[in-house]
Amino acid sequence: MVSANGLHAARARGRNTRQLVYELLRTRIVGLELRPGAALSENDLAAELGVSRTPVRESLILLGEEGLVDVYPQLGTFVSRIRPQAVVSAQFVREALELAALRDGVAQAGERDVLELRALLAGQAEADRRGDPETFFRLDEEFHARLMAVGGHGDAWSVVGHAKAHLDRARRLSLPLEDRIPLLVQQHTDVVDALERGDAGGAETALRGHLRQVFADVETIRDRHPELFGGDDTAPPRRQPRTKEQHR
Repeated sequence: MVSANGLHAARARGRNTRQLVYELLRTRIVGLELRPGAALSENDLAAELGVSRTPVRESLILLGEEGLVDVYPQLGTFVSRIRPQAVVSAQFVREALELAALRDGVAQAGERDVLELRALLAGQAEADRRGDPETFFRLDEEFHARLMAVGGHGDAWSVVGHAKAHLDRARRLSLPLEDRIPLLVQQHTDVVDALERGDAGGAETALRGHLRQVFADVETIRDRHPELFGGDDTAPPRRQPRTKEQHR
């Protein structure tokens, strides 16, 4: 991933501009810096990032292929609303891969693996105490990546990461829910406890329940913020008229 400040330095090192712009925009969308339904302007993005319109346009096409951007002819380009079916599909991929890796992990986990996982749990609990959901989310990702690595499938985490962009937007929206982070930390702890005991069935049950928590959370979030959700037949967002100051 790359920040806007780091984009020019990365270009100087020879990295492809389109890939850099794509990674930056994808990170902003998945991280909710660009909210569902937000309008996207090629000109504005190109000016902000200090690049031509071509890599921005190509990046938006790639993001559209992922379903993260919607293009409406004669109206504009917008960050896609969260589609519940896309969340379900992403969860299916994630659950299948993580549970398969966990089965191998139970048989292979050593004392050092358990200590590393518990260190991540301690960091998650500390992030919750500080009221720092961004750090919690990062450590949550590290925890699940480490779980897959314990089973010898660390390289497969990139596959999970690519598949779960829609899921991650829903997960981020769920973090402010009351007592959500403490619940997730406890669910992580249940997985590690079972892993340490060598209890494959218990570990799978705990992880499956944890991963499916997002379904209940999506319903709660959708009730509170229906404007962030949509389907294939959802009407396009309305582009807000530009003010006189924006035209200057």
